[in-house]
Amino acid sequence: MQELTLLEKQIVAALQTDPRASWRKIAAVLREPERTVARRGSELLESGLVAVRGIRLRPTPVLVEIRCAPGTSRVAVQALAQRRDTSFVYTVTGSSDCVAEILTDRHRLHVALADELPGIAGLQRINTYPILRYFKTLRAWQPGLLTPEQHRALQPVPLADPAVFGSYPEMTAVDEQIADALCEDGRMPFEALARRSGVSEATARRRTEWLLETNVVHLRALVEPALMGLPVEALLWIKTSPARLESLGQRLSKRPEVRYVAALTGEYQIVADVTVATNEALYEFTTSSDWTEDVVQLSTSLLLDARKRGGRVRPS
Repeated sequence: MQELTLLEKQIVAALQTDPRASWRKIAAVLREPERTVARRGSELLESGLVAVRGIRLRPTPVLVEIRCAPGTSRVAVQALAQRRDTSFVYTVTGSSDCVAEILTDRHRLHVALADELPGIAGLQRINTYPILRYFKTLRAWQPGLLTPEQHRALQPVPLADPAVFGSYPEMTAVDEQIADALCEDGRMPFEALARRSGVSEATARRRTEWLLETNVVHLRALVEPALMGLPVEALLWIKTSPARLESLGQRLSKRPEVRYVAALTGEYQIVADVTVATNEALYEFTTSSDWTEDVVQLSTSLLLDARKRGGRVRPS
């Protein structure tokens, strides 16, 4: 997988900060010609290497770890990726073949775990880890390519990344249509959103801003970490003491290597998704970083393939 150029990486980082930022705004922040930024940015989006998508959050997220019979893991991964309630589906090393995050409502959780997932062909074992809270979601990941001043210029008032996703506020039919459209294309112009939902452009703008501010929809700029020069990705399964869980989660969330951190129930207390440039960098991160002082036990699963990220099935 060919790595992006420095300018392309900076454009991606700008979209991660403000997924709906105009090319003019991004060019001004990066101090690059607007025509160049617009051309490069449009090419990235049209090629599918980068996508801006919305994801509908649910109040009962859970991680599932699946072990399959030999030769059936691809079938299981594909079945999980096609589910509307999975946000990511990873093939990993270790005692399990696949890890996925399911975002659902409480009344649907039992049906998904007890009835639907056991029907996956070749499945031998499922471990479930309900998520208690998030310290960092994919929306907040920044690979360290922009300065603090550039971040503030792109997003003067950062959207809060909620620790716990509560119930949805009451939504109208127009809200539902706009939310669905944003999940297909997070950069869909307000004019197009207005046509799709049958309202004025001003109303479409106001309802879109409300959906984003209330965290009904999370907009995310999705890109394979390898394209950003970070081809080594791993899930860290961490055991720690209850008194240190909060501080450990917060410390991990502030590291640019960490894309995602959540507190779990079950055998492990924290899971973290980490991306680095080399195996040596992963070794250093897991052995020499200050956050390891709070770790009782650490298990690492290397990511072999991401079939789905941010609710988007990865193009073949």
